[in-house]
Amino acid sequence: MTATEATQHGGTGEAPEAPVAPQPAPGATPPRRPPLLARAAAELLGTAALVAIVVGSGIQATELTEDVGLQLLANSTATVFGLGVLITLFGPVSGAHFNPAVTLAEWWTARRGGPGVTPREVAVYVPAQIAGAIAGAVLADAMFGEPLVKWSTHDRSAGHLLLGEVVATAGLILLIFGLARTDRLRFAPVAVASYIGAAYWFTSSTSFANPAVTIGRAFTDTFAGIAPASVAGFVGMQLVGVVVGLALVALVFMPGREAAE
Repeated sequence: MTATEATQHGGTGEAPEAPVAPQPAPGATPPRRPPLLARAAAELLGTAALVAIVVGSGIQATELTEDVGLQLLANSTATVFGLGVLITLFGPVSGAHFNPAVTLAEWWTARRGGPGVTPREVAVYVPAQIAGAIAGAVLADAMFGEPLVKWSTHDRSAGHLLLGEVVATAGLILLIFGLARTDRLRFAPVAVASYIGAAYWFTSSTSFANPAVTIGRAFTDTFAGIAPASVAGFVGMQLVGVVVGLALVALVFMPGREAAE
């Protein structure tokens, strides 16, 4: 599942530019895969940076203003820009999943022989993402002088929040794999970051949509934290969201038939 861009030509008499190499994006596996160690490192570092951005910007926001709306605006804005940069940077290496939900969805879609991650790669990617998320939360706490590990006390177990996670995750999967089905993954850095930024505001849960990030955010008792007791419910609903998202992809982007002549 890679995206290719058309080669642009110059004016009359000019030689065409060299073709642009295909660039993978979330949910996409590079055509020539780097070593598994490099891909695992990219997933770990990318997820760590993502959580550091989410948690760090949340801490910064609460120190600058007591207005919860402004805090969420600052948190979501930093996440949008940071996520777009991280996808652009690590996409060519690992596909920039940073999310077990995306990794599992790609494995599922590859079961019939299509492009995607193998079970062995899933077994490497997911622990790397979880370890990176925890490290990112600890790093953010360290940068702002917070206790390195302090379990969050932010209870997020209400039913409407769990529904929000289903919606947020299903939408993310629909977006990524819809782009893949329509050969537009080159837009993923902007599209995925924009979706997450919007979902901060239109979902009740503020769109965690990521099991690894959910686990990592339990390690910090700050603005972006989630109580450990709420983690299982969020992760469970995110997995439900994966199923719903893949079902929507199959429905909306089913192969068409050739038009009758």
